Amino acid sequence: MSLKARIATIFDEPACPTNREKSDTVRRKGCSKPLTPGAAAGGCAFDGAKIVLQPVTDVAHLVHGPLACEGNSWDNRHSASSGSDLWRRSFTTDLSELDIVMGTGEKKLFKAIRTIVERHDPPAVFVYSTCVTALIGDDMAAVCKRASERFGRPVVPVEAPGFAGSKSLGNKLAGQTVNILGEYNLVGEFWFVKPLLEDLGIRLRAVIPGDARYHDIATAHRAKANMIVCSSALINLARGMQERWGIPYFEGSFYGISDTSAAIRGICRLLVEEGAPADLLDRAEVLIAREEAIAWQRIAPLRPRLAGKRVLLNTGGVKSWSMVDALQEAGMEVIRTSIKKSTEEDKARALAALKDEKHLFDRLAPREIYRILAEGEADIMLSGSRTQFIALKAKTPWLDVNQERHHPYAGYEGNVELLKRIDLAVNSPVFPALRTPAPWDEAGRLTDAADASAEVAHSFRKFAGGALDDADDC
Repeated sequence: MSLKARIATIFDEPACPTNREKSDTVRRKGCSKPLTPGAAAGGCAFDGAKIVLQPVTDVAHLVHGPLACEGNSWDNRHSASSGSDLWRRSFTTDLSELDIVMGTGEKKLFKAIRTIVERHDPPAVFVYSTCVTALIGDDMAAVCKRASERFGRPVVPVEAPGFAGSKSLGNKLAGQTVNILGEYNLVGEFWFVKPLLEDLGIRLRAVIPGDARYHDIATAHRAKANMIVCSSALINLARGMQERWGIPYFEGSFYGISDTSAAIRGICRLLVEEGAPADLLDRAEVLIAREEAIAWQRIAPLRPRLAGKRVLLNTGGVKSWSMVDALQEAGMEVIRTSIKKSTEEDKARALAALKDEKHLFDRLAPREIYRILAEGEADIMLSGSRTQFIALKAKTPWLDVNQERHHPYAGYEGNVELLKRIDLAVNSPVFPALRTPAPWDEAGRLTDAADASAEVAHSFRKFAGGALDDADDC
């Protein structure tokens, strides 16, 4: 299937309620906004594909294109691995102008695959196309097929060049390559959830892509139930697995105490429907009661310090509603939440949590974000690293809750960690000190430039022993 045909198939998603309501003509146009050349901030299709697949830890990830494509996409999520660190290596064919002009890209790709197999012996190699190699017409699929036959292992072409569309589209294109359900194990946060399921005797067939292995993915179709953590990009995978193998699915979140409990109940409910012992639901309630009690006990000292604090949540996707629940449980008020990259279902859940559409926004200009923070409408902003400097310029606390973060926030344990980090930021003595006028300037500012000039001159004259006259002052 050509790339154009695959994209058209992806946009015709029967599991998406929004897509079902469209006419045939509108549906064929798709739902991905075209990128502006040179302005792919937020990620292109290649970036989205790399994000989805790179956490598969024992696979070699080879980027077929110029060096900059690998450099800009490498390690853009702090996913953690309990095993192989091969995914942390950077592999690229590093095409130069000479390769492009002379058409030697395919030979260079085959040689790169051979080198990876000989040196690292991975169970599989994922090869990513880029804008350059797609435009010059390298037959990457044919090279991968030949390499797979030659080296006796899967060499999988991931055809999601950057110009194809947005990062979300790249997620979908990569998801058609393997079965991905959207748990990235950022900074190892899923390790807070996994022991809970194991306590109930639930065997995790595959957690994809976070800390996944290639053979886990290859046998994922044997699962009895699927849970989607991020549906905006990966609903097509769950629907495909349901249609092909009859695996039921639901969408849930592990952010917040109540949402974590709801996710555990949802998993157990599906398993019981698929033939698991009925007492699984009772045992789940016992585990939930125990873990919630521990979490609430640990949160109790933090709640008085966080109660009433106003939060600007500038992230999007599933976190547009799941983190709202987590913050409100601690007594905080979310004044606005971003619904950027959120599905219609995500938006509905965010609206249900905040009760008023005025608390939802798609995009805020940096100037408006600065105004909200500088004028004290919010006590803290939770966002990704791209907007941190707006908060710092406004002398307002900020916490990273996106993919670059260094602390896990999922599950009961992660929720406690999230609130601890918010407490450390919002109650830090640094920010009141920054906003307090300097002791030598009671008004907080000098009245005008003349006063400033006179004050500097007076100080310098005093320092010089009065040797300056008026002309020198000028």
